Amino acid sequence: MPVVSMKQLLEAGVHFGHTTRRWNPKMAKYIYTARNGIYIIDLKKTAEEIERAYQALFEIVSNGGKILFVGTKKQAQEAVEEEAKRTGQFYVNQRWLGGTLTNFHTIRRRIKRLKDLYEMEEKGTFALLPKKEVIGLVKERDRLEKFLSGIKDMQKLPDAIYIVDPKKEINAIREARILKIPVFGIVDTNCDPDDVDYIIPANDDAIRAVKLITHVLGNAIIEAQGGIVERFDEEDDSIDLYEEKEAEKRKPITSYQTPEEKKTEEKPVETKVKPKVEEKPEKPQIEKVEAEPKVEKKLEEHQVEKVEVEPQAEEKEVEPKVEEKLEEPQVEKVEVEPQTEEKEVEPKVEEKLEEPQVEEVEVTLPVTEKEAKPEEVEPEVLVVDYESLRVVELREMAKEKNIPRYSTMRKAELIEALKNN
Repeated sequence: MPVVSMKQLLEAGVHFGHTTRRWNPKMAKYIYTARNGIYIIDLKKTAEEIERAYQALFEIVSNGGKILFVGTKKQAQEAVEEEAKRTGQFYVNQRWLGGTLTNFHTIRRRIKRLKDLYEMEEKGTFALLPKKEVIGLVKERDRLEKFLSGIKDMQKLPDAIYIVDPKKEINAIREARILKIPVFGIVDTNCDPDDVDYIIPANDDAIRAVKLITHVLGNAIIEAQGGIVERFDEEDDSIDLYEEKEAEKRKPITSYQTPEEKKTEEKPVETKVKPKVEEKPEKPQIEKVEAEPKVEKKLEEHQVEKVEVEPQAEEKEVEPKVEEKLEEPQVEKVEVEPQTEEKEVEPKVEEKLEEPQVEEVEVTLPVTEKEAKPEEVEPEVLVVDYESLRVVELREMAKEKNIPRYSTMRKAELIEALKNN
């Protein structure tokens, strides 16, 4: 009778391997095919290897040997602990401590320390110690319990090791190789089968697959110990199911064409519904068009208002500024005219100079009259204009009039300085 049926292996997903990019060529003989970028493991060879590992474990345990279950990855932690406790064997499901096998005498010291801490707690020694010291001892006990709870009763090295995912548990395999301990392991398509003595090609990432294979090998231990093991009597049906599954896998194109054809046939039904959905958004489009001119009209009204206000403000502000700038430089030019004094040196043309002097007087008279008129108006206009001007403008005027320290003066000081000049 078979140890495990094909139906169980299929339902557990044992046949799924890793992607075609991540594989080890040494596993090629255990691969049936590749489908959708994933390797499919040959379940017939998996079943044969399970049978071989089952018989080997049965012989080891029947001779009084002990098995160490190792599975530190999350998918295997629960299954490894359950089967080890069910069969009365040892397990490591957290972190593999370096030297667990090759330096076992040191590991024995840590196991003894763990047992001593439990004895101290039972005898009530913790109650006599300071609180801070007790907290440290409890933390030490919990840490040792986490990593050594599965092997605290192991008095000698195990006779065999069962491993889930040799790639993950490579340190345990190396220590077992040094001590020549046989290794049983679930080997996926990305692992090296040379590291394991009894290869079980299967999916090591599926929890159901790991539980199934671990449970089957646990049955071998129970049977060797004289316990009762349930058998699976579905050999013929399982083979038929396996052949049907493989026949379906060999026709991936037809299986994928039929749903596409159905989708294409169903698509025109969806197109009939689409125009109805398109008609509904037409109404809000008309409403949006009607709302747009309202916004334009409002914008036009605001624009007209702005145009009317802007020129008025510009005219009022520009006119006094231009008058002030024009009037001030004229006064400066009139005051600084030393040219007539320099021309006094010319003694040769005394007669000719007499005539243009009269003409210059005639020309200067109207200029003085024009300049005299704004001088009378300046004090009134300047008082108002200086206060309305900014500090920057006042400083420019002070600079033109060569007022010292104009850059450090405040507005009031600038106004006074300009008025005094």
